[in-house]
Amino acid sequence: MKVVFAGTPEFAAHALRAIEAAGHEVVLVMTQPDRRAGRGMQLQVSPVKAEALRKKRRLLQASSLKRTSADPIGRAQAQEAYDILKQTEFDVMVVVAYGLIIPQDILDLAEQAGRYGAFNIHGSLLPRWRGAAPIQRAIQAGDDETGVTIMQMDAGLDTGDMVLSKATPIYADDTSASLHDRLAELGADLMVQCLAQLESGKALIRMPQPIEGMCYAEKIQKAEAEIDWSQSAADIDRQIRAFNPFPGASAGIHNQTIKIWKSGSLMDTKDKITANYPSAAGTIIGTSDRGVLVACQEGILEILEMQRPGGKRVSALQWFQAEQAQNATLRFTASSASDP
Repeated sequence: MKVVFAGTPEFAAHALRAIEAAGHEVVLVMTQPDRRAGRGMQLQVSPVKAEALRKKRRLLQASSLKRTSADPIGRAQAQEAYDILKQTEFDVMVVVAYGLIIPQDILDLAEQAGRYGAFNIHGSLLPRWRGAAPIQRAIQAGDDETGVTIMQMDAGLDTGDMVLSKATPIYADDTSASLHDRLAELGADLMVQCLAQLESGKALIRMPQPIEGMCYAEKIQKAEAEIDWSQSAADIDRQIRAFNPFPGASAGIHNQTIKIWKSGSLMDTKDKITANYPSAAGTIIGTSDRGVLVACQEGILEILEMQRPGGKRVSALQWFQAEQAQNATLRFTASSASDP
């Protein structure tokens, strides 16, 4: 089939590669404009754009698809995008983490006679987590499982009818990075299955999303990554895993902000610590054979990997041995102004 593909990050690039590998013709790739990023604030292309350039696919980078936008530049780019899509011959539109709202007039083009409409890969078992950060929020909330959903798009935010879904467990050591990779593969496979069903003429069963159980996955804010030691060890461990790799959970110590990348939650038992307990929340109370033990409001957090400002990631034990020589008592607080 002839596919218009809209997506931006690596999660979307994975699906783009799978669709082409399955033999479908991608006639147009839509992705977000290049953004400045990194210490040098250099313009960087999205993973989807990089893939499109590698395959020499036709590329469209509009800053908006709303032809009614108050911004004249956005409005002009939206009109150009609409005109290009109107002139493009395609059978189906696939949208994956595109980052722009697909307005109704674009959906209408995808639903013209002879076309199948627009389908989206969403990184949760809808309607559990609608919105921008379903992977992080599922880990943070302590969900036992998540998955991917293929939905037929409508003008709402992740409100379209579900057509296919597949679940995966959330393991105790899953981070957003590891779960992202697993869901990207699941989503790509499921979208290829969806396109195969459409091409074969087999009807897709559309199921409206129930209202019960719906949560909104708010976009991740950097301030959320600051660890509050008055929480339980289990909550902090989920926070660390949810915000790995971005923005990285952080805590302050000796006027520095330490990034904490890997951890575990221990039961509150004295046979697992090497110092007296309980202590004030945030206090380092000892070590295990794997890491550094920190008292929380409830339970003990075992920190395994961390990073000083401007430094590399190191084992927490390595960091602790250096710090212990200079300080009798070590206690984490909220993040300081500096940042690794």
